[in-house]
Amino acid sequence: MSIAHAKLGASNAHRWLHCGGSVKAEQGFKDQSSPFALEGTRAHELSELALFNDKEPQDWIGKPLVENPDFIVDEEMANYVQVYTDYCRAISKGADEVFIEQRVSYNDWVPEGFGTNDFGALFLKDKRIKIADLKYGKGVQVDADNNPQAMLYGLGTYAEFSWISDFDYVDIAIIQPRLDHISEWSISVKDLLKWAEWVSQRAEIALSDDAERVPGEKQCRFCKAKGTCPALMKYTEDIIMADFDDLDDMPSPDTLTQEQLRKVLEHKGLIEGWLSSVETVVRERLESGQNFTGFKLVEGRSIRRWDNESVAEEVLAKVLGDNLYTKKMVSPTQAEKALKKDQRAVLDGLVVKPAGKPTLVAESDKRPPINITDEDFDVCS
Repeated sequence: MSIAHAKLGASNAHRWLHCGGSVKAEQGFKDQSSPFALEGTRAHELSELALFNDKEPQDWIGKPLVENPDFIVDEEMANYVQVYTDYCRAISKGADEVFIEQRVSYNDWVPEGFGTNDFGALFLKDKRIKIADLKYGKGVQVDADNNPQAMLYGLGTYAEFSWISDFDYVDIAIIQPRLDHISEWSISVKDLLKWAEWVSQRAEIALSDDAERVPGEKQCRFCKAKGTCPALMKYTEDIIMADFDDLDDMPSPDTLTQEQLRKVLEHKGLIEGWLSSVETVVRERLESGQNFTGFKLVEGRSIRRWDNESVAEEVLAKVLGDNLYTKKMVSPTQAEKALKKDQRAVLDGLVVKPAGKPTLVAESDKRPPINITDEDFDVCS
C-alpha cells in the first residue's frame, strides 16, 4: 500500500479549506512520522490484506505484514481491525462494485486533488455510493457528519463513476474501533456538488501566494507551522488579553465571570497546542546547536533500569529466589483476550463497569449530559 500525498489532499482538507495560508506556511517543514501514524498505517494494511484476500484479520496473528514486515500482527490489532472489515462486508452486500484502498481524484474541483479511499461500494439500482473510512487512532473522536475528507472521497468516487449511473446519495461511515465508535451520515449528490463549488473556491485561495492564515482549533491542531505562525500567536494573544489586562497578575478563576470562563475553555485546546508547538520549535533549535536567549537544555529526570535484564535476572534469582518476581491479576480486558470465545461466558457476573469520571466537554458534544441531583451528594444534617 504505497502512500502519496497531494498538496490539497483529502486527509488535510480540514486545514486548507479553512486556512488557505497553511499550504504555503507548511512548505519547508519535514514530514515527521509518529508511532501513532505508523500504527494506523499498519492497521490499514492489515484491513486491506484481509478484505482483498477475503480472509479475516485474525488469520495474520503472529505473522508479518507485507509492506511493514518488521511488524508482527498481534491479537489486539486484529480484533480491532475485524470490527472495520466486518462493517465493510456488511454494507457492501449486493454491491455492483467494491473498491479497497482506491485512489480517487477530485481534480475537476481541486487542481491535482486526490486521496486514497479506504473502502467504497457502488449500488447502481439504489443509485448510492457507500464510503467507509477506518480511523485507528483513539485520541480524537471523528464523526462522519460534514467530514471534508470523506466528502472528498465521495466526490472523487462520483466523478469516476457518474457515467455509469445517476447516483443520488453518498453514504459515509467512519469506523473508529478503538473508541467503539461508528458514525454514519448521508448526503445527496446534489448537495455534495454544491459543496464542491465552495471547495473549488477555497482551493483557488489556498494555492494563491497571498492566502490568509486563519487560526482555528481544527485547522491548527496538526499544522506543522503552528509553532511559528504569527496569525495564531496574535489570535492567542487577542483571546487572552481581551479580558485580562495584566498576565503577570492573572486573576483567580473563582473571580471570573461566566463569559470569561467560557472563552478560556472554548480556546483551551488551541492555546495549549500552540504553546506546545512553540516549545517544540525552541527545543529543536537548541538541539541543532543554535542559541536561544533565556532558555537552555538540561538533562531531565530519568528512571533506573537494568543494563542487561537477562544477566540481572540470573544473578538476582540466586539471592532473591521467588521474591524476584511480582504477581498481578490480569484485567477484565486481558482475561477476555486470553479466553477462547466459548469460554468468555465465565466472565458473566464477574465484571462491572462503573460510571466514568465526569468530563467537561463543549455543549455541541453528542454525548448526553449527566443529570446531577441532590442525591449525588452526601448531605450532613
